[in-house]
Amino acid sequence: MRNLLANNSDCAYGRAHRFGQIRDYADFARNVPLVDYGNLIPWIDRIREGEQGGLTEARVTHLIPTSGSTGARKLIPFTRQLQGQFNRAISPWITDLALRHPQMLLGPAYWSITPPQRTLVSESSVIPIGFADDASYLGGAKGQLVRTAMVIPHQLGNLDNLDEFRFRTLLCLLGERDLRLISVWHPSFLSLLLDALPGHWEKILAQLGQKDKRRVHDLERANPHQPETLWPSLKVISCWGDGHAALPLAELRQHFPNVLVQAKGLLATEAFVTIPFAGSHPAAICSHFFEFVDKGGQIHRIGELCEGGAYDVVVTTAGGLWRYHTHDEVRVTGFAGKTPTLQFIGRNGNVSDLFGEKLAETFVADVIQRTFALSVSKPRFALLAPDQDATGWRYILYMEGDVPHGAAETLDRNLRQNPNYSHCRALGQLHPVEIFRITSSGYELFVKRLVSEGKRLGDIKPVPLSCTPGWSQTFVAN
Repeated sequence: MRNLLANNSDCAYGRAHRFGQIRDYADFARNVPLVDYGNLIPWIDRIREGEQGGLTEARVTHLIPTSGSTGARKLIPFTRQLQGQFNRAISPWITDLALRHPQMLLGPAYWSITPPQRTLVSESSVIPIGFADDASYLGGAKGQLVRTAMVIPHQLGNLDNLDEFRFRTLLCLLGERDLRLISVWHPSFLSLLLDALPGHWEKILAQLGQKDKRRVHDLERANPHQPETLWPSLKVISCWGDGHAALPLAELRQHFPNVLVQAKGLLATEAFVTIPFAGSHPAAICSHFFEFVDKGGQIHRIGELCEGGAYDVVVTTAGGLWRYHTHDEVRVTGFAGKTPTLQFIGRNGNVSDLFGEKLAETFVADVIQRTFALSVSKPRFALLAPDQDATGWRYILYMEGDVPHGAAETLDRNLRQNPNYSHCRALGQLHPVEIFRITSSGYELFVKRLVSEGKRLGDIKPVPLSCTPGWSQTFVAN
């Protein structure tokens, strides 16, 4: 905290909040307000116009796009100093992984740090929006090392056609017999990629046969429906695994029963919150300055957290985010030494509230997981959303997968643990939950609808809750 204040006391934000007069945490909390992205939009707009020295004394080199909890896109300032903070989290993570699985280092890797996306041509900004490739997040020697080991040309990230993107990605991946590491953002990204493989199988073999007949001979003995047979040397798959990603993570582990599928922890465009390390997810305390807001609104520093407690994350970074409320909720699962280990629960701010039921995304994610906790087959896709018919309003769980007997009743009972929802049910404002079984391509149809509504492909993230009705017209029932 002291270093960040000292290095930025002469930027416009630092002068406005008297960074130079702050002597301790009490001064910091008194002088610098909690903010979310909406408070920073005027500062970001000036950065887009080319103004430097606003949020940081360091030069903003890029603006990194990401999606907000309400659907609006955010542009996060990126500086070389922030890059250094990211590297201080990545280094122990990769070192720990390499020490535990040294064979991981003996072959190529597939890194997809960000979803495929491209900047709109019409977008006006003096500062570049987004990176040319994922390795640029790391910079320096690490970035060059990743580029050397990566098996996917960075130009694939500019493809807007999802089917073409998947075909060309699979073509590159299938060409690598000794692939050792796959690192992706969301487990469904890889699962859906593999689901597309049988449909492209013959075409991929034909194209690979033009340059590597030995590899084609290996693949002819493999099974496109059993991904482990494709890459016999694969050691590690790294992806999100908490919150709503827990269900697709379980499915991915079924695809790769003999490969370590490691949950990344909480990594956002804004900050590294936790790192995978020694079998747990300690907070990235050497990267950023953290604060945490409890359910009562009290603010705590990291040394004041209690095991089992749930908190919202507030972060201060070298990219110019000062006491920035991420709206990510975490639970303290234990400690690595004295450092709290944290589990991502979900994002606050996404709340469906037709009649006062106040169903929050974090609560809904937990309910869905508990409802299907004992099921042998987990849902491949699950989305809870309100809908209206001739009888009135109810919530519908749109899910792809087998529906256990009594699942709708269990789901409704779990939702009624929220007293506001239970009250609306008792008053008849809401009818019992129903389950709408999707035959196939749930995530694909979800993405297709959002794209048709104007959202960019790279900004779409799976969520367990939608506040928007009408999804029954999007999905195909069985």
